[in-house]
Amino acid sequence: MPVTKGIKELLAEANEAVRTVPTAEAIAMLGEDGVTFVDLRDPRELERDGMVPGAFHATRGMLEFWVDPASPYHKPIFAEDRQFVLYCASGWRSALSAKTLVDMGMTNVAHVEGGFTAWKQADGPVGEKPSKAG
Repeated sequence: MPVTKGIKELLAEANEAVRTVPTAEAIAMLGEDGVTFVDLRDPRELERDGMVPGAFHATRGMLEFWVDPASPYHKPIFAEDRQFVLYCASGWRSALSAKTLVDMGMTNVAHVEGGFTAWKQADGPVGEKPSKAG
């Protein structure tokens, strides 16, 4: 069966539906009260490249399960009244993830334009991977 909607269309739809935070603005948001950065990358990416200091790690494959309070895998951090700023390596997984969370009813979610790659290129601070992920 042929693909009728490709990744370009999915990303365009996601970026229209969610707030995309420019890298410089995201860096300025680091440490603000009520803002939590969520790293969606694979644990190997965190080991290799580090992460935004203080970010919560939620692998892309578990995000919806961790967000939904009805899920047995729910993480209480996602029930807190805060702004969640998602990021991945290049802003693709985070755009799709943010769109999914918006579709789930969340209004307090955004993602970082260009992802962690852009963050590092803009000299955003980089911390070590925590010893235990989310």
